[in-house]
Order: sequence, then C-alpha cells, then structure tokens
Amino acid sequence: MQRHRFYASTDQFNETQVTLDPDESHHLTRVLRLGIGARVYVFDGDGSEWTAEVSSAGKREAELILRDKLEDIVESPLRLTLGQALIKGEKFDWVVQKATELGVTRIVPLLTRHSDIRRAEERAGQKLQRWRRVALEAVKQCGRRRLVEIPEPVNFETFCRLAADEEERTLRLFFSEHEGRPLRQISPAGISSVALAVASEGGWSDDEIELAGRTGFTPIHLGGRILRTETAAIVATALAQHLFGDL
Repeated sequence: MQRHRFYASTDQFNETQVTLDPDESHHLTRVLRLGIGARVYVFDGDGSEWTAEVSSAGKREAELILRDKLEDIVESPLRLTLGQALIKGEKFDWVVQKATELGVTRIVPLLTRHSDIRRAEERAGQKLQRWRRVALEAVKQCGRRRLVEIPEPVNFETFCRLAADEEERTLRLFFSEHEGRPLRQISPAGISSVALAVASEGGWSDDEIELAGRTGFTPIHLGGRILRTETAAIVATALAQHLFGDL
C-alpha cells in the first residue's frame, strides 16, 4: 500500500496535532483526494515522523491528529555538500532530485565564470523555490526525514571560502575532466564531511582551478569518458557516499 507522507515544520506541531501549510493541504485534499479519517504519515524535517489521521480537510488548511511516533532512522554519517554550477533547462531539477535521494545534506547553486552570470542569477532567483520543492518531494519519496538545504546561489569564490572554513575533517573535491585522480585513490581516514564542486557545461576557468587548489580542493576525474555535468554530479555524489557514507 502506498505511504502518503507530508511535511510540516516544527512550529506547525503541537502535542497532539499538526496543521499542514497550504501547499501540503492542497496536495492532500485536491491531488490525493484524501478526506477525514485517512491514515497518513507526517515528518518535521528535523528527523522525526509520526503516523497521523486527517481530522479536517480544507483546501487551504488540513489538520492531522498525531498517532504513533515512528522509530528513529539513521541518516548517512557523511555530511555531503554538493556545489553544482547552474545548468540549462530542467537539468538542475534532476540533479536536485537524484542528489537528495542519494543522501546529500546541502546543494549549493554555483555561479561560475563560464556561465552567463546575469541570466543565471535571474534564472536562479525564479527557480530557488522550485528547487526546494523538488528536494522536498524527493525527501518524501525516498523516506528521508531531514530536509536538504538549498541556499541562495553563490559564486565559486564564496563556495570555496565557506568550504575552507568547515571542520578539519572535511574533504574538498572538484570534478575536472582533464586532471586529477580517481576518487577511490583519495580516501583519508576519519572523513565526516565532503564538499564537492561540479562545473557547468563550459567547465572551470583557469582562475577557478587555481582558486580551488589554493583553498584546499583536490581535483578528481571519473574515468576517461566525458560526462555531462548532471551525470558527473550524481556519479561523484554516489561515489562519495560509497566511500565515506552509507552506500
């Protein structure tokens, strides 16, 4: 039987019930056409989930009575940040969806030298809420209980600087088609966090490659084949989870 899962932030809960926001209420009542008495699941984005029963089913506001709290599930021990340069069409949506399914912690949209920065910024501003919604739907589908963080787009220099400020056990990597080592050859002990950067179709500029090296990023490649940027992002994410996480 299909499990219908809904998200509500912690401030929407009280001791015995939860009120869904308009988007989730619309999905419950208009898309799934669930009514009073329907059994569903609700999670708070912070690791907890309950079984619940629909007690009111308004178009803009649905309420659930909390029943049983489910046992905790363990997220990947790896804190994985994916810095993905903005890419054309719906490809970024696809990266967000698949990276979320693979357990990424944070997805940072990157403005890089070889993209049209003005158009990219406009596109990102329009699509940020969409990306967050795509991530939420992926969390609901794959059974995760913690939301994926997607901040405002930043330039590559800012991303590198923030990654350099992370804890010592953060492994900083950037994908490069023409240099670097296979990821399997880079496996230092005690890694709890990975920051991974993937360029757009135009690749990295010489200045960005120099900046990455100066801020502690190691270049990696994914074999001798030329991969689309969205393919590289997902392959690298999966490999990082395999080597340092829970795959």
